[in-house]
Amino acid sequence: MDLLRQVDAYCERMGFEFWAEPINAVTNLAFIVAALLAFAVWTRQENKDAGSFILIALIAIIGTGSFLFHTYATIWAMLLDVIPIMFFMLAYFYLATRHYLHSGILQSIVATLGFLGVLLGAPQFIEPYLGSSGGYVPALLAMWGFAAILMRKDPETAKSLAIAGAVFTVSLTFRTLDEPVCAQISFGTHFLWHIFNAIVLYVLTRAFIRFKQRKNA
Repeated sequence: MDLLRQVDAYCERMGFEFWAEPINAVTNLAFIVAALLAFAVWTRQENKDAGSFILIALIAIIGTGSFLFHTYATIWAMLLDVIPIMFFMLAYFYLATRHYLHSGILQSIVATLGFLGVLLGAPQFIEPYLGSSGGYVPALLAMWGFAAILMRKDPETAKSLAIAGAVFTVSLTFRTLDEPVCAQISFGTHFLWHIFNAIVLYVLTRAFIRFKQRKNA
């Protein structure tokens, strides 16, 4: 793999200068803001759990990695963009299975490994219809799935997960439309994926922080 190979993946990019995607690059600040807001929620809790902090740290890392990708536009920068997102999805799925569903550690690990298999296998079936956005459909379905399971047992968390799922649907729509609308909107719509996705990650993380606080109260 040539880690230095340049990648032109989004409508806004018209060359390979550092600031060739200024809007896509700058809107990664939304992830940093989301991480700071979630951190503020976490610090106000009496019982500060490590799982929540990991999620917060991953949000900040996602913003940093995405900024690097939308500026350097190389394979190594792309890996720094997609790998933290993958880690967040897996970490949240594990924590949701372990705590929302009260599953054992081994059960949660096995379920998360199964989810990883779906994340890796689903794109070949979905991407012909949604492009690279297809790889995120399993995460969307997981949000709706956990929300449905928790609807009666924990309506507050279920509501937050449903909101996150709704916003993520909008987010994925903007990510998918980036290339199709490029002729009409020269800077594309990928930057809206950043903004709405930052909201999704904040809502998910805040939901978990508040869940842990209620359970530890």
